[in-house]
Amino acid sequence: MSLNDELAAFYRSRSHEIPAAAHEVMKRADRDFAASGQAGRALNVGGTAPRFSLPAADGTTVTLDALLADGPVVLTFYRGAWCPFFNLALRALQQRLGEITARGARLVAVSPQIPDESLSLTEKHELGFPVLSDLGCDTAKQYGLSFDLPEELAAVYESLGFDLQRVNGGHPHTLPIPATYVIDRDATVRWAFVDTDYKTRAEPSDLLAALDDLT
Repeated sequence: MSLNDELAAFYRSRSHEIPAAAHEVMKRADRDFAASGQAGRALNVGGTAPRFSLPAADGTTVTLDALLADGPVVLTFYRGAWCPFFNLALRALQQRLGEITARGARLVAVSPQIPDESLSLTEKHELGFPVLSDLGCDTAKQYGLSFDLPEELAAVYESLGFDLQRVNGGHPHTLPIPATYVIDRDATVRWAFVDTDYKTRAEPSDLLAALDDLT
């Protein structure tokens, strides 16, 4: 089963647990966001990846330049550990981490969560790659991925128990579009997956193929 097949099956199995009124708000927000065209304006293939310097879960600072010094980079932006779709995608990436590193690439994840939340996530899933904190989505904004939740959707998330005020360090409404990039050593984006639909993610097999194309 592909990752997106797994995500779709998870959505079908869990969507009935969300109250009907909340579900309608979420679907309406999804439609409006897709219609906004922001995904098409985000950084894409051929663009130059903006440099960043972000804190990792272990307290160190990670820069894109340092990562690229070792080879190409697989950079994935996610909304947070509170998102079950991300957790499934994260597990799929961790399972293919050996294949990514065997191709000489580094995998790194970025979210708007505070470092303590990233540390908990790293320990829970026994991750073998850095998880970086982009408070306020300043880096995501440079990539064209940052957006603000509509008020009614933010209220729904709060009603579902997602404490974004705390986990995002005082930036509860600002999130990144889930996206994954393959960045060559000269900082050029060679492959990109950007989709406003948070239930859809880059297939690990596709990014591996993109890494193969670099060589």
